[in-house]
Amino acid sequence: MPRKNRGAYLNYVSKRNVYYIQWYEFGCKRQRSTGTADRGEAEKALAAFITERGRVVTPAGPRGPGEYPIADALSLYAEEHAPTTADPARIGYAIEALLPYWGNSMVSAITQETCRAYVRERNRSDGTTRKELGALRAALNFAHRYGRLTNVPYVFLPAKPDGKQRWLTRGTGGEAAKLLHAAIRTRSDTRLYLPLFIVIALYTGARKEAILSLRWPQVDLDRGRIDFNPPGRKRTSKGRPALPIPDRLMTFLRLARRRGTDLGYVVHRDGQRIKDIGDARSGSFGRACKAAGLTDVTPHTLRHTCGTWMAQDGVDLWQIAGWLGQSHARTTELYAHHSPEFLSAARRAADRRR
Repeated sequence: MPRKNRGAYLNYVSKRNVYYIQWYEFGCKRQRSTGTADRGEAEKALAAFITERGRVVTPAGPRGPGEYPIADALSLYAEEHAPTTADPARIGYAIEALLPYWGNSMVSAITQETCRAYVRERNRSDGTTRKELGALRAALNFAHRYGRLTNVPYVFLPAKPDGKQRWLTRGTGGEAAKLLHAAIRTRSDTRLYLPLFIVIALYTGARKEAILSLRWPQVDLDRGRIDFNPPGRKRTSKGRPALPIPDRLMTFLRLARRRGTDLGYVVHRDGQRIKDIGDARSGSFGRACKAAGLTDVTPHTLRHTCGTWMAQDGVDLWQIAGWLGQSHARTTELYAHHSPEFLSAARRAADRRR
C-alpha cells in the first residue's frame, strides 16, 4: 500500500557529497537536491521548500480531469476503499505497478493510446495489465463518486485472456513428480516450505494467496479438516472452501506441524509469512520449474491440475466446483472436456429417440 507521508526531511548522499530534500507522495519517493554539503545551508533550503509547499492550496470541490492528479485518485482509493475490501493487498500491488508510469500525470492524460503505451512498458501478460488498469478505472470511478472528480475518462483494458488450460501430467515420471522432486532438491532455505506449498496446491486446488496466508488454527488435524477462510475474512467471488484433508496430504501436514507453532503460518520461512512464492521466471517456484524443465508453469497451474485430475477421474462437476470454491459454470468451462462422463446422459437420451 502507498506509505504515509512523513513529511520532507534531509538525506545526505555520500556518493554525491550533497544533501537531498526527500519526501513521499502517494507511495512514491521524491527528492530534490539542495546543491550543498553544508548541513546549515541544507536546512535553510529545507525550510524554504516546506514554506513554498505550504502556500499551495488544493482547490475545494470536484476538479476536472486536467486538474486532478492520477496519484491523488490512487491514494484516495487506497486509503478510503482498499481497507474495506477482502484483499487490500491486491489493490496495493496494482497501485505500486501503476504509480511509476502514471504518478506524475493528470487524469486527462488517460487515453486509449497512453493505456496501450502502459501495457507495452509493463511488458507483462494481458491478464496482469488488465487487472492493473482495472484498478486504475475503479480508482477514478471511486474519486468521482467521492466528489473529487467531475468526470471519468475511458480507461482501455487489454482483452480478457482465455482461461489457462495448462495442467501437469501425473504418475511416477510425470511433470508433477518432477516439479516436486526439483523443489525438494532446491536450496536448503526453501526445501522446507516449497514442497509443502506444491502438495497443498495439488491436493486442494487452493489459490496461491489462500495457501500463503493459511495458519495452523485453520487446520484441524484431529478432525481432518482444512478451512482456507481465515476468521473475519470477507467473502468474495474468489471462494475459499473448507475441505476434508486427503490422506496423502495429511502426512505432509503432520510433518510440517511438528516444525510450526500453534498460531503460525503453515507455509513459512523461519516462522515468517512468505509474501510471494514466485512464478516460472522468478522466486523459489521459478527455480524449481527451471530445474524440472517446465517453462510455462505458474502456481495457478497447480490449481488447474487439481481440477483436471478430478475431472479425468470422473468426479462430478458440481463436486469439483465445491472443492475448488468456484461457480459450476466456471468449472464446466474449464474441466468438462476432461470428464469422460460429461454429457454422456444427454448422448444416451439422444440415442433413445426415434
